[in-house]
Amino acid sequence: MPELKQLHAGHAPSVLAFELANRAYFAASVSDRGDEFFDQFADRHRALLAEQEAGLGAFYVLVAEDGSVLGRFNLYDFEDGTAVLGYRVAQHVAGCGVATATVRELCRLAAARHGLRTLRAATARANAASQKVLTKAGFVPVGPADPASLGGKPGTWYQRDLVLQP
Repeated sequence: MPELKQLHAGHAPSVLAFELANRAYFAASVSDRGDEFFDQFADRHRALLAEQEAGLGAFYVLVAEDGSVLGRFNLYDFEDGTAVLGYRVAQHVAGCGVATATVRELCRLAAARHGLRTLRAATARANAASQKVLTKAGFVPVGPADPASLGGKPGTWYQRDLVLQP
């Protein structure tokens, strides 16, 4: 059974392997991270951990039983109880409900562990799979997203208000 774990230093090799294995798949629907991302991956990973330690974001990986990464789920730009959600899942688990189930779990953690009240996520209009995940996870469209933040593609912001269950 896959497990959602908060990112730590030991995840670096498996996260890099995940990103490399799925690079072409991701580039079909979101902007490619570019060679520089991979060349400087260790520095970027350390920077994310520092951001997490400072309370500016929370970064998670969905880890399979064999230790491989099935997905990345990030909460960032924390401000006044709101954060932005970003996620990506491996091609071989796409369309199996993994992203939806994990986004739902992350919504619960966002409220319970991180004290967040609202999550926002932007997706390109052409990314029907991501729109479906967000809608099934309780997000609603709230307005246009700046194409500059979506690799030049027109898109939509989605939002979900979080309710902490007793």
